Amino acid sequence: MAAEPTSSPRVLHLQLPSPVQELQDDRLADHDVRVFLKRDDLIHPELPGNKWRKLKYNLAAAAESDRRTLLTFGGAYSNHIRAVAAAGHYFDFATIGVIRGEEHLPLNPTLAYARSRGMTLTYLDRTAYRAKSSPEVTEALCRRFGDFFLVPEGGSNAAAVRGAAELPAELAMPYDVVCCPCGTGGTLAGIAAGLPSGKRAIGYSALRGGGFLEEDVRRLQREYEGETANFTIELDYHFGGFARRNGELDRFISDFRERHGITLEWVYVAKMLYGVYDMVGRDAFPANTAIVAVVTGPDYSFAS
Repeated sequence: MAAEPTSSPRVLHLQLPSPVQELQDDRLADHDVRVFLKRDDLIHPELPGNKWRKLKYNLAAAAESDRRTLLTFGGAYSNHIRAVAAAGHYFDFATIGVIRGEEHLPLNPTLAYARSRGMTLTYLDRTAYRAKSSPEVTEALCRRFGDFFLVPEGGSNAAAVRGAAELPAELAMPYDVVCCPCGTGGTLAGIAAGLPSGKRAIGYSALRGGGFLEEDVRRLQREYEGETANFTIELDYHFGGFARRNGELDRFISDFRERHGITLEWVYVAKMLYGVYDMVGRDAFPANTAIVAVVTGPDYSFAS
């Protein structure tokens, strides 16, 4: 197995274990359900949440391979692209971001940040991007950029599962269920793999038509240590699809901010928490259930 990432020439202070806070909310108390937020968004300003957990062992593997360039894929507003750029800065890797679509200038805040952290940006049209995992695309990138360590889109692979599997061990309070957003499946795969016996995980798909995610999660678990049967994925809280929102979700975010002083990241986290509250309201959780909801990332105002 890969070792811990080597120490960086730049100081990186991580808040681990990440804090846990209980929500005081009559909508939960009325159903005798407790919800705790696992504030992974506070791990680090530039490497928050599941981004750090998923990159941790990828960075270690890259260092062990003696490759000092990380290459990854993402959309123009990808928080994964931001995180890989930050990781390159702190752990002294060159970074290359292969961005879906055409270049648009001036750069949006995500890509401007990535470039400020030293990332080289290149672009693939959407047709070529769909074939990004093909040998032809990989070989073309190797010819252009030389040898690199490939981090998959979203960072989800066996190394990411290993990192996410460490989260349950940080939970000191009694709990029954861990809930998390689900995009590529790596975080859910890891959390489920790391749960003690008798606990279960629920992923909330941010994608419309996300039924394929169950097999993706199982595949990632197989690549790690083996499948578990302790997770399910909710498919009805995507609000129109990835990176889509509507007035109902916006009202939930505004109300949550007023009640709890937290602005929820809307692409993933708000959709998960909306789903948790909706399921509590429908008595989908038995009385006296304790739920941990993982806040996987911060709100970036430019992504609205």
